[in-house]
Amino acid sequence: MAREEKRKDVVIVGLGWTGSILGIELADEGLEVLALERGPDRDTVPDFQYPDVADELRYGVRHGFMQKPKNSTITMRHNTNETALPYRQLGSYLPGDGVGGAGIHWNGHNWRAMAEEFRLRSYVEEEFGADIIPDDMTIQDWGVTYDELEPHFDRFEYMAGIAGQAGNINGEIIPGGNPFEAPRSRDFPMPPLPQTLNGRMFKEAAEAMGLHPFPRPAANASEAYVNEYGMQLGPCNYCGFCERYGCLNYSKASPQTCILDALKRRPNFSYRTHCEVLKVEKAADGKTATGVTYWDEEAGEEVFQPADLVILAAYQLHNTHLMLLSGLGEPYNPLTGEGVTGKNYSYQMTGGTGMFFEDIEFNPFVGAGSNGYCIDDYAINQIDFAAEGFIGGSYISTSQTNGQPIRSMSLPGGVPRWGAGWKEGIKKWYGHSMSIGSHGSNMSFRDCYLDLDPTYTDPHGRPLMRLTFDWKDNDIRMTQFMRRQIEPIVQSMNPTSWGSGYKQEGARYDIRPYQTTHNVGGTIMGEDPKTSVLNRYLQCWDVHNVFAMGAGAFPQNIQYNPTGVVGALAYWASEAIRKDYLPNPRPLV
Repeated sequence: MAREEKRKDVVIVGLGWTGSILGIELADEGLEVLALERGPDRDTVPDFQYPDVADELRYGVRHGFMQKPKNSTITMRHNTNETALPYRQLGSYLPGDGVGGAGIHWNGHNWRAMAEEFRLRSYVEEEFGADIIPDDMTIQDWGVTYDELEPHFDRFEYMAGIAGQAGNINGEIIPGGNPFEAPRSRDFPMPPLPQTLNGRMFKEAAEAMGLHPFPRPAANASEAYVNEYGMQLGPCNYCGFCERYGCLNYSKASPQTCILDALKRRPNFSYRTHCEVLKVEKAADGKTATGVTYWDEEAGEEVFQPADLVILAAYQLHNTHLMLLSGLGEPYNPLTGEGVTGKNYSYQMTGGTGMFFEDIEFNPFVGAGSNGYCIDDYAINQIDFAAEGFIGGSYISTSQTNGQPIRSMSLPGGVPRWGAGWKEGIKKWYGHSMSIGSHGSNMSFRDCYLDLDPTYTDPHGRPLMRLTFDWKDNDIRMTQFMRRQIEPIVQSMNPTSWGSGYKQEGARYDIRPYQTTHNVGGTIMGEDPKTSVLNRYLQCWDVHNVFAMGAGAFPQNIQYNPTGVVGALAYWASEAIRKDYLPNPRPLV
């Protein structure tokens, strides 16, 4: 029988970005808040201190800050006719492990979704007609608008200290920014990062073609900064250890840098590590949650934690798994189209073109996670979907993030990949390459979803979660469209040689190589309980004292990196809880 702990007002599952935001917001309401984290404790010192964290083999290759598949994995198949098999080695995506979650090891690309993306189905139907939407495409509106989220985007950006150049302030187009972005109420809290040579070259080439380059919005501080919680950031020193690493310089926005030390000072907040939540427990009538049951690794026993309010703030995959195991929402059935939990899993569609310049040295060891220039001339709100034959969009960019000797040894075609020829190639070409990439949307489809695997179980005897997913023609056409836009820019830059890599017709999803950690869907939000798990406030439709944060709420994937939207939604939900739910606990819609 599980040991029972003293009741808390709030229990939060996971202590990454969203768990930290909800933790500090609800603690400041005077509630007794407890966060449960399945991984270890982590802080800038000692976990990210120099020189230990600048260990490419340990963190860049062996994924020292990531969850291990032996402890937490899924099974995967391409379609319902296949038997899913366990994902045994990290590759396609890299969920974070421990306090801070994936907020530790991200590069810091921070975006606001376009206004059209929050009402994508309505936008497509109004602009191009419903008949261009494939029968098996299940895109839908989010139930919340950009205008409603704008103050919360603003707050997240000022909390995280985002560096950038606004392109649209209250409808006024600002030179040097993104002219296609939705209006923002004010500029970024910091100016853009200084740009490396590759960015300046891309900017010049894009402008010469009549395009509109702008600096990438960066969660890498460009100057000293203090946020609303009194947390201090220092300017990025371009050390080249952002992605897959914790920031040693207090420069990259993360829960550690921006929230956690302030949150830990709240006397009504506490957290426990090495505590994996196994199930959300429900009252006898099934209408409310009574708390959670978790496995205390150090004590080696199950524990029941009673709470009046349950916040699911784990990674998207884990939130969905927990809701399926806990009977929160009806499991999705792709054959009938009924059910909601597990529905609309989406990923990200990327591609790129690499260039080599014999006479140009880029000094790649000078790198920052969000360094670079972008263009949005082929964004979702700039494409005629009916004419092009796909729904979606992409931003196009160049970046210089690191010159690490194991993972950053780009070589042109024809150079041997081992032996003396490889050594000569590295000697000649290291530091002489740059790339231009497409980071695009991924639409949701009826047969791309998450459910419980009938065969495989985890160390606690629970069914693993099963992923059914493959690339679709719509998204292949989108990435090939981006290829046709990128390659002329590349050719105009006159590289010594170049080569492209984009998904082509017939491509199958391969879970082995890293692509992005941008998994979305499964616990989608919306306007109708028949088609969504969560309402517009990220509240579970059928159990009103459960709220689920994170990218699981996305009904389909946006063209951008998801963290900025995840942060805005967390502040949006926390405001609804504080101002509307707590005075009168009930379904908010």
